[in-house]
Amino acid sequence: MNSGFSTRFLRKCLAQSISIEEMNRFAKMTVPDYDLYERCGFAKGRPVGIHEAADRVVADMLQSGYYIDFVETLINVDLNGYMGKSYAFRGIDDVTGDVLNVGYSFDKATGQFFEDQDRQVTRNWGRLMEGDERQMAVMRLDIAGNSALVKNNPKQLVDKTYKDLRLIVNNAVVSRLGRLWTWEGDGALGAFMLGEYSRLAIFAAMQILNEMFLYNKTENKLNSSIKLRIAVHSGDIAYSSNETKSIKAHTVQTAVKLEAKAAVPNSMVISESLALSQDQSLLDIFSNSKTVPNSTDKYRIYQVNMGKD
Repeated sequence: MNSGFSTRFLRKCLAQSISIEEMNRFAKMTVPDYDLYERCGFAKGRPVGIHEAADRVVADMLQSGYYIDFVETLINVDLNGYMGKSYAFRGIDDVTGDVLNVGYSFDKATGQFFEDQDRQVTRNWGRLMEGDERQMAVMRLDIAGNSALVKNNPKQLVDKTYKDLRLIVNNAVVSRLGRLWTWEGDGALGAFMLGEYSRLAIFAAMQILNEMFLYNKTENKLNSSIKLRIAVHSGDIAYSSNETKSIKAHTVQTAVKLEAKAAVPNSMVISESLALSQDQSLLDIFSNSKTVPNSTDKYRIYQVNMGKD
């Protein structure tokens, strides 16, 4: 966790706004097994002042890597209250401003901080810890006929074309607050967790397909078009810095299966479970629900007609 936070703003905010019991409650909302009384030695009967308690909570959140998560909890409580009670945290704007100054942006749709993309782009959005479980959408992309493309074209030309493709994919993903988690010789995996992440993943995939249509018509020097298969699915994912562990996640594996078994060249498929959470106006550009061959999984498909090579 970034050590550049001026924790005095948060310590002051807690001490001036809520009781020790409420500090413990909101800290536990962030870290379920947290116990302020135990951390301060309350069990031994030693009295603890409000400022000492605030110092303890902030230090623990910083050390454990959940400082930003705790700030997000307080922002949510400040905006929406808790258990029918309203709260007004004194100095919460200073606390928020401090996080922003360190190099983060704030997504109002989800109430989450993430790294300032003008400064850096990392696979964990600058804040997920190993094992953190979040709702995400994943976009699995594969180049159809990759082996033939590599075999039938000069290596230098293939490398240049795939570099262009990676730039198109990365721009489409990152511009929608997503992260490109893997890039292989013939495919990629993008992850989205901020804002309307499922919709953003779908729009990223559409942008990639349509940009590749233009690229194939105007810039592609290979002897055939680049044809992509894309699948988008959403669900719980436990974050890991290890690419292998990320790929093994059930949500990711479902996307991989949909791409392999349901998508056709120049198309995107979305899982039926993801489709049901989308507006009808968006679904109107997809096919009706279909069933994956030899499976109970359902999907809808969006295709781009590239024409003949």
